Amino acid sequence: MNNLINITIDGKKFQVHEGKNLVDAAKENGVYIPTLCHFHEVNPPLGTCRICTVIVNGKTTTSCTTKVYEGMEVEINTPELLNTRKAIIEMLFAEGNHFCPSCEKSGHCDMQNLSYDMGITNTRFSHVYSNKVVDFTSDRMIMESNRCILCKRCVEEIKTNDGKNVFSFVSRGVKTRVRIDYNEEAKLTDSQAMHAMNLCPVGAILIKGMIYEQPFGNRKYDIVGKDKDVHIIDRFKKRQDENKFIVATTSLAGCFGCHMSLLDIDTEILDVLEIVEFNKSPLTDIKKFSKRCDVGLIEGGCANSENIEVLKEFRKKCDILIGFGECAIMGGIPAMRNFVPLKECLEEAYINGLTSEIGANIIPNHEDIPKLLNNVYPCNEIVKIDYFIPGCPPSAKHIWKVIKNILLNEEYSIAHEEFKYD
Repeated sequence: MNNLINITIDGKKFQVHEGKNLVDAAKENGVYIPTLCHFHEVNPPLGTCRICTVIVNGKTTTSCTTKVYEGMEVEINTPELLNTRKAIIEMLFAEGNHFCPSCEKSGHCDMQNLSYDMGITNTRFSHVYSNKVVDFTSDRMIMESNRCILCKRCVEEIKTNDGKNVFSFVSRGVKTRVRIDYNEEAKLTDSQAMHAMNLCPVGAILIKGMIYEQPFGNRKYDIVGKDKDVHIIDRFKKRQDENKFIVATTSLAGCFGCHMSLLDIDTEILDVLEIVEFNKSPLTDIKKFSKRCDVGLIEGGCANSENIEVLKEFRKKCDILIGFGECAIMGGIPAMRNFVPLKECLEEAYINGLTSEIGANIIPNHEDIPKLLNNVYPCNEIVKIDYFIPGCPPSAKHIWKVIKNILLNEEYSIAHEEFKYD
């Protein structure tokens, strides 16, 4: 194990200790291989998440289950591998009902942080919205199966002082989930229970009363950086023509918070108005398009027939369409009704709800009321969206940085600290 051997990673030669795990050997040499299931105390490695997939001597394999040997040639960051890792994360988001703005683990979530690192703004895959078990039975612990990625960390690592397992897999195939042994969980100390919550790479294991200990900005993956963006007018002075850019905005099924954020640049809005003309938008109260627009900004998902109609109109009248905010990109909080049949939702709201007017047992149904869809859909499942700006809501500087660079047709990068889903 102490013998130094030679390996090659992405064309660079390194000396590592023979027989060491490839993930750890690479990390010791400053090479990062992303993983969700890998944990230094779990041996043998789990190899369940597949995010650490690499190519070793021409063969695809998981790096956490591979030991280094003399002459090993490793490829980590090829375009195909980077795309594969993104696809895996996107599938986990789509399959696991991960709504970052409403998740207690947001800011501490390993999967969320990996998404930031990979620059994932949306998922290519439709959300499944499978309604899995949320187990509140334990006096201390919550098991949120909707978020569980079956990494197996808790099953292998969390044990009582007498060596008994607290978590286990039950059922098989797509029905597999993690179950808590309540008797054994009661034997855990508070620090052991907290270790279980922190060990989980997502928000599946939660400790009651210990969820929001750190405020926004001080969480594990919150990084405070300096805004290096150049003043908006200085950037646009480079343009040769003096015509203003035409921008349209709309809010579909959402809270209008993204539009409020859009205005949070305060007095800089005066600079914006020197180079941008707003057309159809709640900001101008212009009801219909009066000219073709360079950019359309879409907030909110599609919950009814009117949302669909408005979104399709924006796609026809705007050269570039940008979805901004969690609701436009992944359905957001409104899409949480997708777990319940529409009929049941309406009955609860208008007939069985505590705030329903007594004797008014009627579900509104008029030709002037837009027809509700069975599900709330992200905008990209209805029309082609060209760019995505995640956040709930995204900050004003983040929104305008993206818009400015798109309008100027310039390359841009989003720093980790300004790239947030919540």
